[in-house]
Amino acid sequence: MTCAQLLLRLLRDTYGVDTVFGIPGVHTVALYRGLENGGVRHVTPRHEQGAGFMADGYARATGKPGVCLIITGPGMTNIATAMGQALADSIPMLVISSVNRRDTLGRGQGRLHELPSQQQLMAGVSRFSHTLLDPVALPEVLARAFAVFESQRPGPVHIEIPIDLFDAPVALVELPPPARLFRPVPDPQGLALAAAWLREAQRPLVLLGGGCVEAPAAVRTLVERLDAPTVTTINAKGVLGRDHPLDLGANAALPAVRELARNADVILAVGTELGETDYDVVFDDGFELHGRLIRIDLDAQQLVRNQQVSLGLVGEAGRSLALLAEHFLEPLSRAGRERTAATLAALGLAADPAFAPFVPFYATLREVLPEAILVGDSTAPVYAGNHLVSQPEPRRYFNASTGYGTLGYGLPAALGAQLAQPTLPVVALVGDGGVMFTLSELATAVEERLPVVIVLWHNQGYEEIRRYMDAHGVARCGVDIQAPDFQTVAAGFGCLATRIGNPAELARALAARPSDGPLLIEVDVNAWLEVINS
Repeated sequence: MTCAQLLLRLLRDTYGVDTVFGIPGVHTVALYRGLENGGVRHVTPRHEQGAGFMADGYARATGKPGVCLIITGPGMTNIATAMGQALADSIPMLVISSVNRRDTLGRGQGRLHELPSQQQLMAGVSRFSHTLLDPVALPEVLARAFAVFESQRPGPVHIEIPIDLFDAPVALVELPPPARLFRPVPDPQGLALAAAWLREAQRPLVLLGGGCVEAPAAVRTLVERLDAPTVTTINAKGVLGRDHPLDLGANAALPAVRELARNADVILAVGTELGETDYDVVFDDGFELHGRLIRIDLDAQQLVRNQQVSLGLVGEAGRSLALLAEHFLEPLSRAGRERTAATLAALGLAADPAFAPFVPFYATLREVLPEAILVGDSTAPVYAGNHLVSQPEPRRYFNASTGYGTLGYGLPAALGAQLAQPTLPVVALVGDGGVMFTLSELATAVEERLPVVIVLWHNQGYEEIRRYMDAHGVARCGVDIQAPDFQTVAAGFGCLATRIGNPAELARALAARPSDGPLLIEVDVNAWLEVINS
């Protein structure tokens, strides 16, 4: 078989890939030979950045790597932003690209799509970037990629194949089976010490990040046995279940939770970077930990970043927490539920003027679509939802407002999530500014007949940046942008659309959503606020 055929067979038969995202080009045509009946679904976005965001949403909704087939040069620079977001949030993504012929690499001859070094460019937004120079090595290189996804801190991997290798013959008797890989668990002595500290604690606190989403049962067991208030970051939403009495939500940047953190005598942080977009979104370095900090993370380097650690353990979250829970066969009692309830009451989120307009917004979504996956861009409803939303399971709420913080993520990532979870409703939460980055992906939603609901919060520009300029005494510039008529644009794509201005209209629109295509719900923010504030 050829190198290109071997690639497809390895992805499908060895690694179980069923969906790929890509835009064909003259440098990747050979990759498409046999794809039309090869058991792998090909989805064509309208921009390579959209392909990357779709793969990201697919991966977050399933835990399986999203796979992209990308053209040399501009295709790779287009997808780099999506890879940056995936790298920041540890999302498994396999980007396979073409590159110019081996004999022309690095020679600056002005070849089609030529970059001085495509591999070096992509290395900065991936766990590793590899140039395949011998087709015989393809199984090994793919095995390395899936080893990253399955046994260490995941993230994007880039493999580029020179165009002169696609049709190169490969003598292979049979496909190699996938390796069985296991993630590490902490040293037993370290776990015993962590257990001793947690047992002695009078005011324990648990911090859970996105690294915990694969193990909700282990997480709940340990948290409940410790009887400890628990911060669940944005990427960890749902890991404790909906409205768990020990869940403080993603509110670590708010005063009441910060006070709880300052007073905690032992803190257990698992699968979390302790980064500013989760713990210091007000950017004042005010999240302080004075107690003993125990960290568990797959990435050894992460153990010593951002906060002074007292005990660091390298390990996968689920198994590590299950082993730690064995030290607490009987639940402890330290008023954890009472402390959590008092902290949430002090937060008063529903009455906070910054969040109040979105309380009925999310109440309506929860009432009509309680099982929905909510996928967000950087937009006002998402900023509020990070604090207000509680989900029944993990992988049901994610967005691009943290980490890399890119605009344009919400719509294509929601399409990827819908492809990954066709039986669940999926809602994209976008703003009139950010959606313009990837609005063309409405065409993909219509073409693939994806029943995604796109809720567009229309506040006439970049509202978050307007407020930031106002607060810092900077004259508004570049933020009061003109938007298109979204109803007409949606109709042009063949997408159903409606405009609403209050919670009752939102409920009716959600209940009447189509089952065979997308629906755009445009929220008139001025009308919405008038109703809410009246």
